[in-house]
This record gives sequence, C-alpha cells and structure tokens, in this order.
Amino acid sequence: MKSMTGFGRSNYENDGRMYNIEIKSVNHRYCDITVKLPRSISYLEEKIKKEIASNISRGKIDVLVTFENNSAKGKDIKINKELAKIYIEQLKELANENGINDNIPVTEISKFPEVLCIQNVEDEEIIWKEVSTCLKDAINNFIAMRKQEGNKIKEDLEGRLSTIKQKVSKISEYSTRLVEEYVVKLETRIKEILKTDIVDKERLNQEIVIYADKCSVEEELTRLGSHITQFKNMMEENIPVGKKIDFLIQEMNREINTIGSKSGSLEITNLVIEAKTELEDIREQIQNIE
Repeated sequence: MKSMTGFGRSNYENDGRMYNIEIKSVNHRYCDITVKLPRSISYLEEKIKKEIASNISRGKIDVLVTFENNSAKGKDIKINKELAKIYIEQLKELANENGINDNIPVTEISKFPEVLCIQNVEDEEIIWKEVSTCLKDAINNFIAMRKQEGNKIKEDLEGRLSTIKQKVSKISEYSTRLVEEYVVKLETRIKEILKTDIVDKERLNQEIVIYADKCSVEEELTRLGSHITQFKNMMEENIPVGKKIDFLIQEMNREINTIGSKSGSLEITNLVIEAKTELEDIREQIQNIE
C-alpha cells in the first residue's frame, strides 16, 4: 500500500554534466504529471512523463529537472559575423563623426551582445541515458517514501477495521437478544390486555416471525463481515487499491445504514453511530492511498 503524497530527489554527474531531479506529489483522482526542464533539454519531457507514468498510477506529480553542463564536449562557439559587421560600421561612423581613433580591437567587438553564441550540440541519446539514470534513482526514492507513508496509513486502517469488527460482533449479540426479549414482552403484554394466562401460541408465533423478519440484520452483518475480510486482503495486494477500497467503503457504509434503519434498539443504534464514525475516518484516509 502506497500513499499518494511523497518526495524523491537524486543527483547525477558525468563528464562535467550535472543533473538534479526532484519529484513530489499530492492527492489526485488521476495521474497528472507536470515536468519543468531547462530549455536545452526540453525535448526529453515526454520521455520523462512516460517513465514516471510506468511506475506511478495516481497523484498530482511535479517534476523539477536542473541541468548544468560544464563540459567542453558537446559545445560549439558561433560568431554572428553579420551582427559584428553592423557593430563595426556603426562604431567607425561614430568615431569619424567625433574625430577619434576608429581602430577597434576584435576582442572588444566579441563582447557585444549576441556576437558570440555558445551552442549545445550534445548527443541526445547520451543526455537521455544520463537523465534516465538520475530519474530512476529519484523515482525509487520517491516510491520508497510513498511506501513508508502507506505503511503508516495501513496501520491506522487495521486498527479502525478491528474496532468496526468489534462493533459488528456486539450488534450481532444484541440483534439475537432482541427477538428473545420481544417474545417475553409480547406474551406478557397480551396476558395483561386479555387478563388471562391463556395465549394463542399460533398467533403469537406468527407475530414473532413477522417481527424477527422485520428487524433481522443477519444478512447485512454477513455482508459487512465479508467486506471487512476483502478490505484486509486488498491492503496486502502489491497493486494500487485506493479506488477499489473507496468503492468497498461505500458498500460497508450502506450495510451499516441498513442495520441502523432496521434496529429498534438504542444499544444497536449507538453501535451503528460509532461504526459509521470509524468508517468516515477510514474514508478520509483512503483518499491518500494510490
């Protein structure tokens, strides 16, 4: 089980080229990836997104890549000769108009904006190989943090499921006792009204069957127990289960509501409220699960 929030970072250096990649994420219904890259390697954006998407299924993921090339390899210096000529012509004209020396050192011309331009001509395959190495390490660190957060959430969920299971067990006890109490109360009430100890057993049994059917929550308790088992099994799966568990929580909530609507017992009603409180806390936690 993994959380959807996490952070991972990695640095990589080779032959004067330095890379730093940071990955962070928050909750999101789908997988939404945003990558910020230096302009010189912006062509790698889709490859980076594809690599992350193959490892992460959900979350709002932001990726920041920095790149510094201190290597002489893959660089070429270009001189903008046309622009340099324009500078020279304008400077000579200015010198003639003011009667000053028009000998202009070429080194001075090179200092003017855009006369000299350093072009990066790196091998794209080499750059991607290096970025990929750094990226995979960052993803591994990112996933490790997600797993760590996921384990904490899992422990909390297991505790809450155990509490709900205890509530379900008590509801089952009270439910069984309800029919027995109803039989005694009904028989006593009939004797009081009719002022006789003779009771029509057949009629009494019919009323008991009707009441038992009306207030029985055995089916709901059975399904709820099955959902709890499913929940525990899902938490052990090595795949994203956030959406599946979210749906299961809705089903569990439906069964709890049905039990509450059928119950005529204050004890069961209180247990239902407590179970619904735990379910709501679980539902909030599940929003953090991938």
